[in-house]
Amino acid sequence: MDPAGIVGILFAFGAIYTALTLEGADPMSILLPAPLILVWGGTLGVGLAGHTLKDAKAAFAAVPRAMRAKAPQPGANVDVVVKLAERARREGLLALEDDARQVEDPFLREGLQAAIDGTDPEDLRVILEDRIATKRATDRVASKYFVDMGGYAPTIGIIGTVISLVHVLENLSDPGALGHSIAAAFVATLWGILSANVVWLPIGNRIRRISDLECQQMEITLEGLLAVQAGANPRLVGERLRSLVPGGGDKPDARTEAA
Repeated sequence: MDPAGIVGILFAFGAIYTALTLEGADPMSILLPAPLILVWGGTLGVGLAGHTLKDAKAAFAAVPRAMRAKAPQPGANVDVVVKLAERARREGLLALEDDARQVEDPFLREGLQAAIDGTDPEDLRVILEDRIATKRATDRVASKYFVDMGGYAPTIGIIGTVISLVHVLENLSDPGALGHSIAAAFVATLWGILSANVVWLPIGNRIRRISDLECQQMEITLEGLLAVQAGANPRLVGERLRSLVPGGGDKPDARTEAA
């Protein structure tokens, strides 16, 4: 599990709590029911209004996966593919039947099985590229859902502040309560900005980043599968795939060099 998402959000809330405490303010002073209901409820409402119910379900279903996910390494399958290329070059593609069942990555396993079954290379490329494109599009919808809510939340907060200030202006006859009322009015703006920049936007960006890493891994795996199907030299396969890994990937091991 990559803890960056959860740790980052908790750290941000911790920094806000610490700032309030150092300023001598009571952290409980911002936990006012009306602004909380307006900002969180209003943001969820307009977020749903701008998308479909299916989009909303998919977006919230993507949150636990994105937060608990182990950050994918684009080059994670390189060594596996190179080993498959070595065996395919020695014994033929059909010899990989047993290996295909033992591959953990579903994308690699299914693509390899399709290659073993005799799928035309061009057809295999199209099928796998379509799967990658579909995944990317689905994840973009989930990411956009939260990014959009990050755009709505500050405006909802301002609406809450205006509502509260209208109430303040209606009660100018009580000067002693004006300070507290005006301070409470700005709590809605605080929660609008806070929820957008500490919750919604980070979640949306997290979903997109995990998706990008997963799609990079799938794209590199795709190129490796096609090379295995074509009976390419394992050493060249390894070099090609590592050249596609951001940062250059790992150096090939001695056994791959010897091939």
